[in-house]
Amino acid sequence: MNFDIALFVSVLVLCFLGVINLNSIYSSSGEATSFYSFKQIYWILIGLSALFIIININYITICRYSYYLHAFALILLLIVLFYGKSKFGSQRWIYLAGISLQPSEFAKITFILALSKFFSENMSPRAYTIRDLFWPFIILLSTFIPIYLQPDLGTAGIIFLIFLSMIFFLNLNRTSFLRFFVFCAVLLPGFWFFLKEYQKQRILVFLNPDLDPLNAGYQVIQSKIAVGSGSLLGKGYKLGTQTQLRFLPEQHTDFVFSVWAEEWGFIGCFFLLLLFFFIIYRGLRIAYSSKNFFAAFLAVGLSSLFFWHFIINVFMTLGLFPVVGVTLPFVSYGGSSMVSCLFGIGLLLNLNMRKFK
Repeated sequence: MNFDIALFVSVLVLCFLGVINLNSIYSSSGEATSFYSFKQIYWILIGLSALFIIININYITICRYSYYLHAFALILLLIVLFYGKSKFGSQRWIYLAGISLQPSEFAKITFILALSKFFSENMSPRAYTIRDLFWPFIILLSTFIPIYLQPDLGTAGIIFLIFLSMIFFLNLNRTSFLRFFVFCAVLLPGFWFFLKEYQKQRILVFLNPDLDPLNAGYQVIQSKIAVGSGSLLGKGYKLGTQTQLRFLPEQHTDFVFSVWAEEWGFIGCFFLLLLFFFIIYRGLRIAYSSKNFFAAFLAVGLSSLFFWHFIINVFMTLGLFPVVGVTLPFVSYGGSSMVSCLFGIGLLLNLNMRKFK
């Protein structure tokens, strides 16, 4: 049995650090401390249950049902558009059995499963052209569009980046794809006209945070103050002024890294970075050692999911990327995010356990 204990322990450590971080964020608000940290433990336990269930199912069986799983996720995304719960100007959640779920989090996993199944069943000895990727583009657009319409530009962007990461490992016709990327670059400015007003404002603030320091630029400015004030060793647990005095907004979701940086400094951030990149490294190693194309593509897709989430979230808090609402896996508060990420880790462990079969 090839259970990757190092990968599993690394994920558990990240989850533990996330709970500690949440407890620090709400340390001055009594009941809120218990609510968010204990609620996160609740979601971790559900996610671990899903993880242990998934590692006991042969991934070949999962491969057979990949398209059906993604079709179900797409149906949930359509339900969100018409009957979803609105919050902060976005309609991303639905209620099932009294629990609020965000289907786009699970759609990222099923999207990777569907692409992995397609690529594994349509391998070609010749180089891929744009025409050969017609159906993968259909899978991409059918996932990207309903998520973008919620609107959730951050998750839609993650879907697109996962797609690019996975096709990068194909045998591509370089000339054909160079033309494609040039074409996309030419059309990119036109995308501006399809953005919501607040999304345009976030991009403008990203280019110049002082443009609106008390409104659209407030989050980034306070985040950079928190990260910078952490210095080398940090201010100490529950001693971060930006956090405890509530200057830093969205502390429990989008800007948890800022809280961590303020309290634990550069050393703490470096440790967090090592944990994430170790998880990504193990995922790519599983892809490299896989004996079939489905397992290899699935491991690459899941690794890219964690990579882009980490990069965009951290860059966002440092003012190096527009604020797009991308969470930090295993650390940010959120049930759907936690369960889907642990489900993804379960798939990686599953692939590694059966790589010699």
